[in-house]
Amino acid sequence: MRVLIAGATGVIGSRLAPLLHAAGHDVVPVSRRHGVDALDRDRLTRAVHDARPDAVVNMLTAIPAAVNPRRLARDFAATNRLRTEATRTLNAAAREAGATRIVAQGLAYGYQPGDGLADEDAPLWLEHTPKQFAPNLDALIELERLTTETEGTVLRLGHLYGPGTAFAADGSYVQAVRAGKLPLVGSGTGVFSFTHTHDAAAAIVAALDADVTGPLNIVDETPVTAAEWIPALAALLDAPAPKRVPAPLARLAIGGFGVAFMNDLRGADNSRAKQHLDWRPRHASWHEGLTAELRTHSAA
Repeated sequence: MRVLIAGATGVIGSRLAPLLHAAGHDVVPVSRRHGVDALDRDRLTRAVHDARPDAVVNMLTAIPAAVNPRRLARDFAATNRLRTEATRTLNAAAREAGATRIVAQGLAYGYQPGDGLADEDAPLWLEHTPKQFAPNLDALIELERLTTETEGTVLRLGHLYGPGTAFAADGSYVQAVRAGKLPLVGSGTGVFSFTHTHDAAAAIVAALDADVTGPLNIVDETPVTAAEWIPALAALLDAPAPKRVPAPLARLAIGGFGVAFMNDLRGADNSRAKQHLDWRPRHASWHEGLTAELRTHSAA
C-alpha cells in the first residue's frame, strides 16, 4: 500500500514511517520540512495528486512545545485550522487521487465529565465547555465529521508521552515537575488516559488494514488521576513533591480550563479498538512506559 503521511515529521509521524516500511508499505512524507504548507490549499492538493496514495494518514498539528492553559485557544489556533481547513483539502484531494483509506488523529480527552471510563459513544464535552477549550473541541468535531464521511477512522489519542512530547525528558511537563512548578490543583480528580507515541503509530498501521469507520480510543490500560500521576512523576525524577493549590487560587494563574483539566477530565476505554484492530498497547501502563523512557534518556 502506498501511504501518504500528512504531518510526517511530528512526534507520531516520525515514528510511523519506520513501522509502515517494516510492514511493507511505501511511504510518501508530507510536511513543511518537505516543502508543503498544509494550509496552502493548492500546494497540498498538488502534493496528494502527485503522490497518488492508496491511503492517507492525517497527523497534522502545530502544537507548541509548551501550552499556556489560559491561552489555549491562541496556542491551538494553527492546529484548529489544520484540523478543519487542511483536513477538508486533504480529504478532497485524497478522494480525487483515488485513495480508499483515511486515518486521522483525534483526542480521547474531550469527553463530557462523568463517572467511569468513556467509550466512543459517550458524549463529548458540549455542556459547560471551558471557554478556552471550546474552539479546540469544535475543530475536533469537524475533523471527525470530515473523516467519517470518507468512511475513515479517527484515532482518539490520550495524553501522548515519548520522544518529542511534553512528557519527554526535555518536555514541558517533565521540566515543570523537576522545578517543582506543577502543583496539585484542587482535588486532582481529573482522570488521564495516556498513550505512548509508539502505540499511537502502531494503531495507525493496524487501522490502515481495518474495515472500521468513525472514532476509536487509543489509550493504555491504566487510567490515572492527576493526584496520582503528578506525585509519581516527581518521584521518578527525584524532584520535589508537588505543592497543593486550591482551585480558586489556581484559577487566577491557569484559568478555568487549567482547573477543569486537572479536576474534570474523564478517562477513556480502549476496548473497542482492541476488538476492531489488530492492536494492543505495548505500554499497558503509563508508569512502566514513562519509567523506561526516562531511564533510557538518563542512561544515554
